[in-house]
Parts: sequence; structure tokens; C-alpha cells
Amino acid sequence: MDSSFSSSAALFILYLLTHFISSSIADLHKTNNLFSSSQLENDKNPQITTYFQVTKPIKPPPNAKIPCASLLVLQHDFGYTYGKSPVLANYKPPSNCPSSQKGFSKIVLEWKSTARGRQFDRIFGIWLSGVEIFRSCTAEPRASGIIWTVQKDITRYTSLLVKRQTLAVYLGNLVDSTYTGIYHVNLTFHFYPLDHKLSNVENPADLIIPISRNLPLNDGLWFLVQNSTDIQSKRFAVPRNSYRAVLEVYVSFHSDDEFWYGNPPNEYIKAYNLTNTPGNGPFREVVVRLNGEDAGAVWPFTVVFTGGINPLLWRPITAIGSFDLPSYDIEITPFLGKILDGKQHEFGFGVTNALNEWYIDANLHIWLDRKSGATTGELIRNENPPSKITLVSKKKGSYVTSAVRSISSSGWVKSSHGNITTNSFQEFSFTNAMTLGGSSQIVNQTTDASSRVYAITPSSSSYIYTNERYQNFPIYFRTEEVPLGHGNYTSLSYVSLGFNEKRLGGSSSSPWVSSVLNNSQQAQGAMNVSGHLVTSGLGSTQQVYHLDGPDECYFWNVSSSNYTILYNVTGDPCQQKGQYDSGFRNEKIIRFTLGEHLPG
Repeated sequence: MDSSFSSSAALFILYLLTHFISSSIADLHKTNNLFSSSQLENDKNPQITTYFQVTKPIKPPPNAKIPCASLLVLQHDFGYTYGKSPVLANYKPPSNCPSSQKGFSKIVLEWKSTARGRQFDRIFGIWLSGVEIFRSCTAEPRASGIIWTVQKDITRYTSLLVKRQTLAVYLGNLVDSTYTGIYHVNLTFHFYPLDHKLSNVENPADLIIPISRNLPLNDGLWFLVQNSTDIQSKRFAVPRNSYRAVLEVYVSFHSDDEFWYGNPPNEYIKAYNLTNTPGNGPFREVVVRLNGEDAGAVWPFTVVFTGGINPLLWRPITAIGSFDLPSYDIEITPFLGKILDGKQHEFGFGVTNALNEWYIDANLHIWLDRKSGATTGELIRNENPPSKITLVSKKKGSYVTSAVRSISSSGWVKSSHGNITTNSFQEFSFTNAMTLGGSSQIVNQTTDASSRVYAITPSSSSYIYTNERYQNFPIYFRTEEVPLGHGNYTSLSYVSLGFNEKRLGGSSSSPWVSSVLNNSQQAQGAMNVSGHLVTSGLGSTQQVYHLDGPDECYFWNVSSSNYTILYNVTGDPCQQKGQYDSGFRNEKIIRFTLGEHLPG
């Protein structure tokens, strides 16, 4: 297939632009030949547009269909907030819920925001006494106004939410005569009463230690990792009666590494004497160090922010994970024997091949032995060799980058629960095939990540608990610029994104529970550019979300084009087997293939 468009193809795209969207003007922000932010206003429809991320709705507990309390914990207008201190509020738990001091069966965070005008996508975070509980990206507004709502289950932070805390929200926004969008935000927590009959719910940690920067700050509480040698760290101490520890890591990538998966190798940049092109290749890993030694890693999911690649793709359906960025768990229990001495220890974070900049912080979830004043432990094994990275140049402008890594640790902790040995395994593989030439780029990347944790009592060889997670993150995108003469061009893009996951968990005394998620997204877009202004454009998105589990099944097949929903089906696949189609055959949508000769 030819990598360039024929003149008839360009004319066909212009025909689409002319007949499917009214002319408008917007500023174009360009990074690494990919569009990271722009605005395309359509003022003829005054209706407020609802943006959303495709995911399953949060189900209330079986015996509590409505919350026992809903607290509006923050209401604020985020205007000129960039480089200023986070917005602070005093949080206190609800007083009208039964047994509120003992916990809740479920707690749900709800972020609701409206905006009008023009604005870039903005990253933001929410912290409770330094513990990050939510990281997200704002939607890019339109002149007629938008609204979006995100809900997140935050039950794992119960130990914080049953006590008074300081709430901090950082959303760095800039407002001027051009970028007029102000984000009007309501933040609400919904509480469901504790139900002791729900025995299959894992108990949240008794204590959560923030591994983040301390207030006061004129930024978020995350650490800023600026390059491949930059290590950001913080000291901490755990109670001496700790018997389990899990490190939850939050990650997001920005500036020259916002599209790290599309960064070309330095060999390519040098060969063509390119300037202002972010490099270091497409491989990144977040390395977690404990007292200077590697303790685990994160190979992140490729979140595309709401202005990423082509912003017209994500209206109103946003890219997977953009409204609720995933966090990543690393089992630290095998290392407890090293840090139960009551002294200060240190977590550090670095990013392999990083350019500026990465926002990283973490939460250390600790389970305490209430029947013992002190536990003891020992690290038995920590096998943590560095990643094996290879780069192969197949031909001019064509590269394949691959990497693998295997991490394992084992240690025992003696507590009132017995002498428990915890074995933890992380395994990763990565492949990125990239083709560059002229004004086009093709990237085909897959990341596979697995984590397995087995806690056993050696005397009986019975599993106290078992957690397994297998993840697959594919991304394919292609971008191309079609010259139209006089400095004008049409920018074309196609993106395919996936977040696939299988979870297993259980113990010798309880049944194993498994769930499978397949979440796939495709998007196509064209923008007509004159000078540095987008004068017209077309964007469309299709997505299928399919979750299959023992008590949580959900299906959602939806597509959109230029703010309009074309096809929308939801349901419960566990109850209606065979009714749903995982493909996109029902969508009436205009498609084009980059490089294909289209009819004129």
C-alpha cells in the first residue's frame, strides 16, 4: 500500500470536510508530528455536549441500593490556577451512616465538571493527606458548553475516609483572551453502609502512607521525573506490627514524553539531523526502588489525553483511561523484613529512557496485626535483573524495539496470622514496530504485563490469598499530512487502542474469582490546516467494552462522529449470551484507510 495519498484521495477528504462539518477556526498545538491539543468550535448547535469514558457503571452493594450519605466535599471554579497552590478543603466523614467509624461496604468518588469556550486538556489529581486517590484529564470544551462526570470506586482508601483529612486538588489551568475555558467542578463522595454479609470483599488496608511531595506546593503533589537519570524519592517508616504491604503507583507522562510510544530512536533523529523532535525511542518503564535497590516496575498503559494525536477523535467519547488514569500495584510484603525496624527507609522512582516529564507518586497500603505489637520477617529472594532491550533497524526509517523483564521476590512475615511466606512475580514483554517517512508515521505496539502474588503457610501449603493479573495493552496509530499547496495540508489519523485484562483471586478457604475485560477502541480523523489554524475537520470513534465476571458483567458498544452518537447498545452479557457482537458491523460511519487510493 502506497504511503502517500493520490490527489483524488485528498479531494475526497476535502469533500468530507466540506459536507460533514461547518467551517471553523482553532489554534493548533503540535507535538512530535502528533496533535496534542487544538480546538474546533461548532457554534451552530447550542446544546451542551456530554463527554464520557466508556466503562462499566459502579454497582451499589446488594443490600444498600442507595448511599447512606453523599457529601459535597469540594465546589470550585478552576480558572487561572497553573503554578498556584492546590485547592484545599477540610474533609470529615459522614455522621449519619451506621457504623461509619468501622468502615463502609463501598465508597464512590464522583467528579462532575462543566466548561465553556476554548481550553487545552489539563491533567489533575486529588489527594487526601498526601495520598492520591484520583488522577484524570479534563475534557476540551466547546463554545456551546460541555459536561462530564466520572465515578471511581475508592473503597480501598477507607482507612483515610473514616477520619478527618486535608483534601487537596490540583488542576493547573490557564485562562486568557484565547483560552477562555474555566472548569466548574463539584466533587462528591457517596457512602454505602457496611454489610458484614459481604464476605468475599477484600479488607482495605489499615493504614496508607503517602509517598508523595509535601504541601505547601505550587503544583501537584506528584514527583516530576525530568530525564532518564532523574530519581525522585521520599523517606517513610512503617509500624512495627505490619504484616502486608502493597505499593500503589500513579503515573502520567507529559511534554516531550506525552507520546513516548511514538518517539523515534536517536539513530533516526541523528541520521536526518532533526531538531525539536523528542527521541530516546519508544520504550519506557517506571522503576521502583526500595533503599536504592529495584523492588518492582510499571510498564504503563498508553493513555491518550483528550487533546492527544487528534483532539477531534475524543468528542464525546474519550480515549481509554483518559478520565480515570489507572494505578499499578506492586507487592512489597516480601520486603517487610527489611523495613520493620521502626527506622526511616526510602522509595525512589525513575523512568528508563525518560524525557521531560513524568508525574509519579505512590501510596503504601499497610495491613496491621492488631493482636501483636511487633511482627518479624525476612527477605528470602529478590531477583530483579534489568530489562533486556533490543533495537533492530529493518530498513530505512523502519525500526523494531523489543524488551522483556522478569522480577521475583519472596519473603516471610511472622504475625498472629501465622508464619506466612509471600511470593511475588512480575513479568513484562514489549514490542514496538515503527515506520517513519516524510510526513507519515506508523506505530504498532503491544505491551504484556503480569503480576502474581501467592501467600502461603509453609506448614500446610495452603494459600492465605492469591492474586493474579494479566494485562495486554495494544496500540496502533498512523498519521499523515497530505499537502494541498500554498502551505496548506490535510492531517489524517487512525488510532486503535486496547486495554485487556484478566484477574484471578482466591484462597484455600474461599472460591477463586475471575474476571475478563476486553476494551477496544478505534478512531479516525481528518483536519484541514491552513498556516497554524485548523479550518475544518472530521472525527469519529467506535468502542466495544466487554467485562465478564462472576457477579459483574457488562457490555457497551458505542460509536460517534463529530459530537453525535451514532450507535449505542449496553447490557449484561452474562444474562444474554450471544446477543452482542464484539465487532462494529452495525455502525453507519464513514471510514478511510491511510494510504489507500479512495474514489475521487
